[in-house]
Amino acid sequence: MTSTASQPILSNPSSGHTDLEAMRHAMVASQLRPNAVNDPRVVAAMDRVLREAYLPAGAAELAYRDTAVPLGHGRFQNVPIATGRLLTEAYLQPTDRVLLIGAAGGYTAAVLAQLVASVVAVESDAGLASMARAALAGMASVTLVEGPLEAGHAAGAPYDVLIIDGSVEQVPEALVSQVHPGGRAVAGIIDRGVTRLSSGRRTAGGFGLVGFADIECVALPGFSKPKTFSF
Repeated sequence: MTSTASQPILSNPSSGHTDLEAMRHAMVASQLRPNAVNDPRVVAAMDRVLREAYLPAGAAELAYRDTAVPLGHGRFQNVPIATGRLLTEAYLQPTDRVLLIGAAGGYTAAVLAQLVASVVAVESDAGLASMARAALAGMASVTLVEGPLEAGHAAGAPYDVLIIDGSVEQVPEALVSQVHPGGRAVAGIIDRGVTRLSSGRRTAGGFGLVGFADIECVALPGFSKPKTFSF
């Protein structure tokens, strides 16, 4: 589905709009700015996009808390600071084509639509994909793809940036190969029980990620490393 953004409709119209607006500005002031979310474009986009519009009905009051928000289906909306740090370290450019893994309810795709030329957002859960599809309707720069997160969307490759909006045990070659040489990647990497937000580039000679912050973020399905046997 291809969809551009005008400002989305609130998912919970009965909530006080003024209170939610104040909470959104407070999130930026108290959670993002003091914690190295310092790209002015990222800050402005997260201050503008209505996070509550991409959450289930009744969850609006949780939208701007410093915590993961339950979406149902065993999934969660990522913590604001984790998403903000990942987007900041991706060094996004207005001309970028982005592959977003873990669309969830569509929030991060909506933020990215404010920052880059196009976004392919992949979501594996049918219920969340349906939620995101409705919330992102009208955003011509966003394409929502329903399918396995670990497979990405090779038909749209190559991408300038790979963003995994959550934590994974590994980044599979199937995703790396969809980023052109010189392209950037960011993800939360689970390393011996600790989640490290990490960034890197794909080069002609390989691919690697370097941790830049130990910040908890939501785990995404489909990225477990094969279990090894010990004797």
